[in-house]
Amino acid sequence: MKKLIFMFSLFVLAITINSCSSDSSSKNYPLKVNMTDAPGPFDAVNIDLLSVEVTANNGQTVMLNTTAGVYNLLEFTNGVSTLIATSTLTNANVKQIRLILGPNNTVVVNGISYPLSTPSAEQSGLKLLVNQTLQADIQNSILIDFDANTSVIQTGNGTYKLKPVLRTVVTAISGTINGSITPIETLASVTATSSTAVEYTSNVNEFGLFQITGLPAGIYTFTLTPVLPFLPVTQTNVVVTAGVATNIGVFNL
Repeated sequence: MKKLIFMFSLFVLAITINSCSSDSSSKNYPLKVNMTDAPGPFDAVNIDLLSVEVTANNGQTVMLNTTAGVYNLLEFTNGVSTLIATSTLTNANVKQIRLILGPNNTVVVNGISYPLSTPSAEQSGLKLLVNQTLQADIQNSILIDFDANTSVIQTGNGTYKLKPVLRTVVTAISGTINGSITPIETLASVTATSSTAVEYTSNVNEFGLFQITGLPAGIYTFTLTPVLPFLPVTQTNVVVTAGVATNIGVFNL
């Protein structure tokens, strides 16, 4: 089963949001939306981004000024990001973000490019529920975690489908687990399991580094699963604190 966490780290929006009060004064609600990714068994995963829009809780929809183009998600790893859209809303309550994709989506496996079908994204967009009230005059930030471990599906010989599994996390109240392994070119996946059995996954990159981002504060069990002949490694009671990167060190396989 192919595993990949799309760390598509897109600093997507620096949105300024204005809300008018009864005394006609206005407030600014800056917002950044990040998408995160991590490398996996594919050479490239190219997403054809056409537009980004935001919907407020009153139903108002704003199409953002989007930098459209084809983005290789694997270029945005370990905190690398790019600004893809900006705009202004008149409501501080963000209900939904929608990413609309074009037809030029591909996945590259062993140097060969295959079409990556995304019919739902082309028609209705990738919809992400946010339901966040933005704070005035500070930089609000939202993380979109694009989990490709379950999002990129091989449907046949040389055919792949993007069936997105996404979640949104408020970065101000989430943390990160990171670390590294040796030998550095060993393929491996990493999983952080919360005390309520919720799993968050990523993969080790070519330099032996890993990072699981957007974790709610709490205590986790960390599992490193390398390819054979190496055996899985588990570390319990890993404490994740909001706004903090927890480094769990180097794993010697």
